[in-house]
Amino acid sequence: MDRIVDIATDGQHLSLHRGFLLVEKDRAEVGRVPLDDIHAVIVHAHGVTWTGNIVAALADRGAPVVFCNSSHAPVAVTLPLQGHHAQNARMQAQIAASTPLMKQLWRRIVSAKIAMQGSLLAARGVAGAEAFPFMARRVTSGDKENLEAQAARRYWPLLMGQDFRRNRDAGDVNALLNYGYAVMRATCARAVVAAGLHPTLGIQHSNRGNAFALADDLIEPFRPLVDAVADQMRQEGIAALDPTQKRRFARLISFDLHLAGETSPVSIAATRLAQSLAEAFETGRPDLILFEPPTAIEWSSIGRAEREGA
Repeated sequence: MDRIVDIATDGQHLSLHRGFLLVEKDRAEVGRVPLDDIHAVIVHAHGVTWTGNIVAALADRGAPVVFCNSSHAPVAVTLPLQGHHAQNARMQAQIAASTPLMKQLWRRIVSAKIAMQGSLLAARGVAGAEAFPFMARRVTSGDKENLEAQAARRYWPLLMGQDFRRNRDAGDVNALLNYGYAVMRATCARAVVAAGLHPTLGIQHSNRGNAFALADDLIEPFRPLVDAVADQMRQEGIAALDPTQKRRFARLISFDLHLAGETSPVSIAATRLAQSLAEAFETGRPDLILFEPPTAIEWSSIGRAEREGA
């Protein structure tokens, strides 16, 4: 089973030992995890050291190592150089993708994100949720009207309250969101590399210093899943991360979604989306495998299941 390994204690040392990630502190073993079970490693502690062997072994298995700052926002990632047998051809197709194709791909991603936002708000019984399906249908090629931003301006106050402002550098619920997005970004980065694509070459995100650009494109429809967990924590009065709350976010990768007539966990949904994107680059057709928004019962199970399992 895929596991998110969170390194949050200062001064730990990571190494490879007989097929395990070995975690030590002051030369004493803290824990070990089978390498084949690791989905990603997230590091946001100080003074962490590691061996080159463990980084190479994780890369061989496609497991990214994500380094976060004090606000739990990711600032760096390690990814394997080779992720797919047709990697060269796919990257060439990615580089050569036409502007009209990129705009159509972005339209589909934005539309799916807005539909997810509206679905979450509707599941919460929030007045105003009915506008989001209409906005999702109105998204045009390249999102010329910037409906993504228009939806966000409505969405956050409706979900988190009128005083909430999304700020990556702030604490409280913003830090919870940062951590949840780091988990989801690692999942998308892993899927992108496995599909033979380059994570730096984005569809819409194009910051020159962003090594996650394509992962940041693909993460967009998944973000409301993180928002649902963070909002549940906010309602419970939780404003700080601890191991229990981190596990709630980590378990999101196994949350079931409906796509292409099947039920698959988030980790597989990300893989299917990345694979369909690679095929879109090769064929020139903007066909993406995107999941359906959860039902109201499924939305409520995100918070309830985490709470019961905590």
